[in-house]
Formats: sequence, structure tokens, C-alpha cells
Amino acid sequence: MNDVQPTWYTAAQVAERVPADRARRLIGKALVDGFDPATDPARVSTPAGSGHLLLMPSTISAWTGVKVASVAPENPARGLPRIQAVYVLLDTATLTARALLEGSALTSLRTPAVSAVAADALAPPDAAHLVIFGTGPQAVGHVRAFTGIRDLARVTVVGRSPGKVRAVLEEVSALAPETVAGTADDVARADIVVCATSAPDPLFDGSLVRDGACVVAMGSHETGRRELDAGLMGRSLVVVEDVATALREAGDVVLALEDGTLTEDALVPMRDVVTGAVVRRDDAPNVFKGVGMSWQDLAVAVGVVDPAA
Repeated sequence: MNDVQPTWYTAAQVAERVPADRARRLIGKALVDGFDPATDPARVSTPAGSGHLLLMPSTISAWTGVKVASVAPENPARGLPRIQAVYVLLDTATLTARALLEGSALTSLRTPAVSAVAADALAPPDAAHLVIFGTGPQAVGHVRAFTGIRDLARVTVVGRSPGKVRAVLEEVSALAPETVAGTADDVARADIVVCATSAPDPLFDGSLVRDGACVVAMGSHETGRRELDAGLMGRSLVVVEDVATALREAGDVVLALEDGTLTEDALVPMRDVVTGAVVRRDDAPNVFKGVGMSWQDLAVAVGVVDPAA
């Protein structure tokens, strides 16, 4: 009889055990150590109750895990989160559950960590100006993660609600010498642009982005939504977590392919830029489009339970 009881880790414990810089190192280490995101199982979505469930399983060496996320569109009207999640971490050898983790905290950590790993390879070495679209937790998380890869002198926050923009500026004010509210036109002077919104349509005129700049889009995993226009995608080095996953879930990629401005063979797997097989371009923008994959949650979850990871 199995009497092993999995340990429960709260959101606060997840954040305490894996700060932003460590989350970035865990994501990068998985790729450098040889993990291929192309082997990751596809995200599964199934109807349930008033919404649907997302199942995200993965195995990396000695550890296996699955995130179960519920998406209930009517929850905000009830005073509840639209998305909730729990993570089950198991040892690969016996598939015994070793830990249960608050899943939304993992998402909050791993998404900016993945973006930062990609941007570290794609952004100019002397990048100093970050423009970020969005006013939610991911916007703040991305500013925090990007201060770990570049010495940012200026952070410009762009959002639809002045009140929410002010709240983000207050939260990130200690992370850069200058933090200001801005507009979409500020991308013309940015070294790094981060799109962390739920917008269904492009956020800015892609022709404004300078050659050599880095643009990160991570707002959705739906094929009908995009934060970046096709023109920008077509003239950029486009990096994705995994090509098959991007073709299945990345609206910015899928819609640019449909427009004929981007070709499938131009897509570069993230692992190739992290390992140095492909290098950033100075003569074109460098775009990273992320949708979030199961292996990323697992890499961070292992870091929560194993201080030596």
C-alpha cells in the first residue's frame, strides 16, 4: 500500500522557493541540458462545467508532471478567477505523486522566465529601453524578469486604463531608473518590446520596430488572436518554443502564414537560439512568440521541490 503523501506548496511558497532569476535559469538549463520541446505532449482542452479544462503533461528525466487548469469565463462576475490551476509533480520511475503545487503561481513565474531566456539571446547586448504593453500580473512579471538579463535604464508601460498603468508603474518603479507611461509609438525607440495582453488584434504598427530590436509576444495561445502584425512577422527573425506547437496555437504565426508574409521554414525553435546554433540579427527585428508549454511548468516545479535543481 502506498502511504507516501505529496507535499502541498502554496503560491507564496512557490514564489519564495523560485524567484524570477532562478525560474529563468531553470528554463534555460532544461534546454541547454538537451531537452527538446518538440517531444512535449500537446496541450489538451476538454469541455467541463461552465467552461473547459486544460491538461498539460510533461516528462523531463527523473520528473513527470501535469498542470490541470480550469477556465470558467463567468467566474469574474462571481468574484472568482477566470483561470485556476493545480500542478501534480510525480517521480518518473514510479509515477508516485510527490508534490501538489498552486498552478497559477507556476504560470506567473514560468511565462516571463521563458520570455527572458529567449530575449537574452535575441535582444541587443546593450538594450536599455523596454516598452511593455499590458497592465496585468504578467506585465509586472516580465519587467522583473527582464531586469535580470539587461541593465534597463527606462521602462515604458502602455495600457488602455490610465489607472492600471499608474498601478504598474508604482509596482515596477524600483526596477529601473526611469519608469513612464507611454503610447504605441514608443516602440520606435525601444530596444525590447513585450506584449502581455489579451488583445485580438495587433497592438502597434510593426514597421516602427527598429532592426536589431527584440519583440516578445506571449498574450495568447489562440490561432485567431495576434498582438503583432503580419508585416513585422514577415521581416523578422521569428523564434518559437516549438514549430509544431506554434503552428497549432500561435495566432501571430498562423495569421502571418495565412497572409503569406511568413513561411513555415523561417520559424526557428527557441532551443536553437539558446544553444547558439542560430544567432540574433542586427539587420532585422528579432521576434519571440510564446504560447506556454507543459515542460516549462515542470522545470519550475522541480525547482520548487529540489533546491539543488
